[in-house]
Amino acid sequence: MFELRRLRLLHEFALRGTIAEVAHSLAYSPSTVSQQLALLEREAGVALLEPDGRRIRLTAEGRVLAAHAARALELDEQARQELSQAPAEAVRISAMPTAAETIVPAALTAVAASHPHLRVEMTEAPPEEGLFELTARRFDLVIAEQYPGHTRERHAGNAHELIGEDPIRLVLPPGEDAVSLPRLRERAWVMEPIGSAARQWAVQQCRAAGFEPDVRFEAADLTAHVRLIESGHAVGMLPDLIWGDAPAHVTLSELPGSPVREVFTAVRESARASEAIGAVRGALAQAFAQHRRPRRRR
Repeated sequence: MFELRRLRLLHEFALRGTIAEVAHSLAYSPSTVSQQLALLEREAGVALLEPDGRRIRLTAEGRVLAAHAARALELDEQARQELSQAPAEAVRISAMPTAAETIVPAALTAVAASHPHLRVEMTEAPPEEGLFELTARRFDLVIAEQYPGHTRERHAGNAHELIGEDPIRLVLPPGEDAVSLPRLRERAWVMEPIGSAARQWAVQQCRAAGFEPDVRFEAADLTAHVRLIESGHAVGMLPDLIWGDAPAHVTLSELPGSPVREVFTAVRESARASEAIGAVRGALAQAFAQHRRPRRRR
């Protein structure tokens, strides 16, 4: 019989690719991880790891057992949910920055009222990281987004649920008149870093309008976008959620087709029936629905 803790280490190695990454993720020493995987190899009776240059990789047998490990972890989580009469002690969530700053606080207030003994832990992380770590079981629920035409990768065993649509608008410095996208071809732009879905989408909007944007400023933090635009140094494209419940002290203008990004939550299928996760998920959806849209210039 295989020990579940060692199967978890193999599952983590299959996801992360190095002993060091597994150790960092689970707060173990690299030597402990190596020793436990060596014990798992002895239990399996076959080699699970093999040299790959200066690194190591899974053998064919290791990949087979890693797939079974993933299913074993899912079954363990599902069984615990079905057998437990008590609610989960904690729900660990990963929230993209705009959600962490706006809808999460309101959702926590609602959860505290309906489930006063439920502990909710939050880490602010980009969607790519959160969705990966959901599969790795670091988080129980992830709040993420996807831009038009850029659907997020669906990891096996995870379930996505839409909680709302977030309009995306042109953002200009205070006092400027609202203009159409083609009239901003000569302006300096602020956008998210290269490789992000938001950056790819924004650049495509500019190209569709007939120009290549002069991306003079890059920042993953959308608050930095706001500050650069407010101070008159750039223009940009931002989702409404960035403004929270405060008025937008900038000029907002509509983009062609009035695009929206989809905001969704993701959980593991094996934990989908959890009352605690359902309560947090419902509170987030309610908080998003009650979020006030910014007052803006047309």
